[in-house]
Amino acid sequence: MKIKNNTHLSIILGLVISFSLMGPEQLSAQTVWLDQLDLSVATQGHGTPGSNKSVDGKTLTIAGKTFDRGFGTHAESSLLIQLDGKAIAFTAQVGIDDEVAGRQPAVEFIINGDGQKLWSSGVMRLGDAAKSCLVQLAGIQKLELVVTDGGNGNYYDHADWADAKFETTGVTTFKTYNPVASEPYILTPQPSAKPRINSAKVFGVRPGSPFQYFVAATGDRPMSFSASGLPKGLKIDQQTGIISGSLSKAGTYEVILGAKNAKGKAEKKLRIVCGDRIALTPPMGWNSWNCFANEVSADKVKRAADAMVKSGLINHGWTYVNVDDFWENNRDSKDQSLRGKFRDEAGNIVSNSRFVDMKDLADYVHSLGLKIGLYSSPGPWTCGGCAGSYGYEKQDAESYAKWGFDYLKYDWCSYGNVINGLPNNDPSKVSSLSYKGGNELNTAIKPFKIMGEYLRQQPRDIVFSVCQYGMSDVWKWGDSVNGNCWRTTNDITDTWVSVKNIALDQDKSAAYAKPGNWNDPDMLVVGTVGWGNPHKSKLKPDEQYLHISLWSLFSAPLLIGCDMEKLDDFTLNLLTNDEVIEINQDPLGKQATCVQTIGDLRIYVKELEDGSRAVGFCNFGLDRMEFSYKDFEKIGLNGRFQVRDLWRQTNISEIETKSGELLLKVPAHGVVLYKFSPAKLME
Repeated sequence: MKIKNNTHLSIILGLVISFSLMGPEQLSAQTVWLDQLDLSVATQGHGTPGSNKSVDGKTLTIAGKTFDRGFGTHAESSLLIQLDGKAIAFTAQVGIDDEVAGRQPAVEFIINGDGQKLWSSGVMRLGDAAKSCLVQLAGIQKLELVVTDGGNGNYYDHADWADAKFETTGVTTFKTYNPVASEPYILTPQPSAKPRINSAKVFGVRPGSPFQYFVAATGDRPMSFSASGLPKGLKIDQQTGIISGSLSKAGTYEVILGAKNAKGKAEKKLRIVCGDRIALTPPMGWNSWNCFANEVSADKVKRAADAMVKSGLINHGWTYVNVDDFWENNRDSKDQSLRGKFRDEAGNIVSNSRFVDMKDLADYVHSLGLKIGLYSSPGPWTCGGCAGSYGYEKQDAESYAKWGFDYLKYDWCSYGNVINGLPNNDPSKVSSLSYKGGNELNTAIKPFKIMGEYLRQQPRDIVFSVCQYGMSDVWKWGDSVNGNCWRTTNDITDTWVSVKNIALDQDKSAAYAKPGNWNDPDMLVVGTVGWGNPHKSKLKPDEQYLHISLWSLFSAPLLIGCDMEKLDDFTLNLLTNDEVIEINQDPLGKQATCVQTIGDLRIYVKELEDGSRAVGFCNFGLDRMEFSYKDFEKIGLNGRFQVRDLWRQTNISEIETKSGELLLKVPAHGVVLYKFSPAKLME
């Protein structure tokens, strides 16, 4: 036999050594191929796990070499296998499948055993030769095969575990499993028939800007609204609960909101701050990308807005309806609805034929009591190859304001290819995607500073969302470019690996969160998502509770990414718990951080304006955790507290932190979200 390289030699020697150490009972070792196992339980970014086929159903092919057997999966993915100590070794050839040619994929293959990393491929890219792996598994009970996105946030990457097999102690198969509960369950009680006002307690506006604030309230309709103490220039529509007008002078105004129906009445204090800062609480709303991607249209946006009202989400504080990429004309699409001139003779941006009248669209959304957002890029092209704002920033900012938009997501994309100017003054030579220059501070800041200044010059408030994936520690300078929120990571997908990795990466930026400045770990992946290929979120129910809980603790923008016309009861339960939303919208604006780790349990604590603490007991492990918790001083609690379960909206107990204890039952990949209120506040 001819040995081609040292890697193959090491595999052979490893197996020889393994077999030489076996007792007589192990010499009957048997091969179990990975593709013989039930791969349907694997979690992955998109599509169905492929047995002996790639994600697209083709022959597994890595760098031109084909393989007859293996497991084709999307990054990010995870497959759990119960070995029970009956495996000797695992071998495979891993790499990116050639079918993604034309993209810029990057993945990393990781093998975990009993919670410890046993092997990693390092980051692999398209065209890399298949990498051999050999992992000794003696004594390992549980194995996890993981593929991550390799740091590029590209959920289209196709990865292959080729020629993957186990050498066993004689068993003929292994069980694959997912230990996280699959059946959805509803925790949030139905709202009372009596009025309850749920809108934010503080609202920021700049002098002279149009004012629009919706009094979000649950309870039986009809309902009438009031607002005592409104400053001059503002008025409330008693039937709709919309406060509108304009304030000419800076100042802080205390207002008492009222809501009344046949079952009772409710009041809530609102602090209106007219000054330089807006978005004093994290934006809440919907974004088209994770649902429709390049299939978005004005009609779909209007229907999403209608659904936000009809479903009642508007009554829980959900406000923005944001159009992502593909409202502009596209340079490459064969779809004629996306083809046309990018700008008119005066250089003004032109929407495509799916979006005939942008002002009409904005007016329609505003008429419902909602606000509306838009998308662009500082480069000549957006991520999807539509017209960007490079060289036309002032005109675009003016167009957005003239149309009546309230929010701009500004996505890095092609700017990395024009940091030194357009090549040959020809935008057609510029690729739509590039991270180049994003980690050079001055380069990273420049395009956002330009657009941020032009947005500030407009006669209306436009929330500025800086989308450049956390490069150059954007949280440290985002405020200086007039940013209101900024992405801290790459794109999210509806997989546990994605949500977990993003969540665990948030502490580094937490200190920079404050009213008007929010760290953005990307959109919510609950409900029916799919990026143009609709499917129910692949997150298990407990993972979705953890997802919403952590994003609320993080003071993150809450942007729904699902099809608003396909909201089921479980998803509505996740999105309409007013006590959980209050944690996100707390006026103090402090972001939770992890203050204690117990095995796979991470405890996040968020300080609240009234002196209470929101505490998330988050289980990132694969086993349910049940124990009595006593370390209250370690999480900053000292004294007597009323403990409330926020998802169930039920008081649990009153404890004295020096002597008390709390029984915790935290499901795998799940959360217990409690609010600890000083007993004196409850008296």
